[in-house]
Amino acid sequence: MMVRKSFRPAIAFILITAMLDVMAMGLVIPVLPILIEQFTGSNAAAGFWNGLFVALWAGMQFIFSPIIGSISDRYGRRPTILISTAGLAADWALMAVAPNLWWLALGRIVGGITSSSFTTVYAYMADITPPEGRARAYGLIGAAFSAGFVAGPLLGGVLGEFGPRVPFWAAAGLSAIAFFYGLVVLPESLPPEKRMAFSWRRANPFGAMKLLGSHPELGGLAVVNFLLYFAHHVFSAVFVLYAAYRYGWGPLEVGVLLGLVGGLDMIVQGLLVGPVVKRWGDRRTMVFGLLAGSFGIACMGLAPNGWLFTLAMLPNALWGLAMPTLQSLMTRRVSESEQGQLQGANMSVASIAGVASPLFFGWVYQVSVTTHAGLSFLIAAAVLLAGGLIGAAVARRAAGAERAAAPPT
Repeated sequence: MMVRKSFRPAIAFILITAMLDVMAMGLVIPVLPILIEQFTGSNAAAGFWNGLFVALWAGMQFIFSPIIGSISDRYGRRPTILISTAGLAADWALMAVAPNLWWLALGRIVGGITSSSFTTVYAYMADITPPEGRARAYGLIGAAFSAGFVAGPLLGGVLGEFGPRVPFWAAAGLSAIAFFYGLVVLPESLPPEKRMAFSWRRANPFGAMKLLGSHPELGGLAVVNFLLYFAHHVFSAVFVLYAAYRYGWGPLEVGVLLGLVGGLDMIVQGLLVGPVVKRWGDRRTMVFGLLAGSFGIACMGLAPNGWLFTLAMLPNALWGLAMPTLQSLMTRRVSESEQGQLQGANMSVASIAGVASPLFFGWVYQVSVTTHAGLSFLIAAAVLLAGGLIGAAVARRAAGAERAAAPPT
């Protein structure tokens, strides 16, 4: 991967911090629905409330992602990342002492705001990586996320055996470690001469998303981005509850399975993205990843037992080829001073999906759990299939336009 020499040490920080942040989030995945169920007293009601909390978190990201992205375009990436990481540490501590659902809701609000720093992590990579190396760079970020997702649910499942609040304290500690680590080693990536004045016109979510309509391919890829995130939230909304209801799995079993998911994703994004993109290009790799993910999720929804459900994780893992290539294609359509705004707009699109999708899948699970518990996964597979088909159409149009614009030989 080609990176500006002076910023090579920063790559380690970005990857380690990304891993620690996702590890902190993964720690609470096996236990948050259980804590919600303790407050509500019902598995079905917990499905609705868990979906509502995910939607609340995503709603905050919808509002604050473009603001944070634009702030990083104006004041730099370093302070934005550090403040957000410190906020996450405070949020996990807040949720660890939550006495009721409303306290958990407040924690989801704070978490949705502070976790919007992920937009700045991608913008940081765009600052220090040339366009042709971004798919590989984003693949490494995805692999770091996956590494955290391997360790987080596994550790969360183990700690959850000592009580559903213990993983929250561990998550707070990991986010605090990430903050102090960054305080010491993180350099700034955006020089003053490339910064853009802050404007509420661009920083509000609807203003930021106007950027996505500035290029035909960018708009089509934004639709694919929406569908990808919409399908993905089936996991955050119903996965833990589904596994407990259908297969009788507890926090430890769910943590092990989520660790397996993260391990496979780490292999795909860390090792496969570069070689596959080199052979197929960004567009074909993106489409293949979306179609393979659709097949895997469908198999999960149809699996009659836990072993086949686990086996379906293999094709589902190829979904990891889509996100870094999608990000790479989009960053090529905007200037360096607009990378933070682009990532903020992307997260706003993802957050719209994050608001609607968990509510939708939580409702689907609630009404279908006793008749066809896997229905949510089948719907998610259809959504991802639509994303693959749209991505293929966008890729064909873009390739045709590039051929038409090329000088005659």
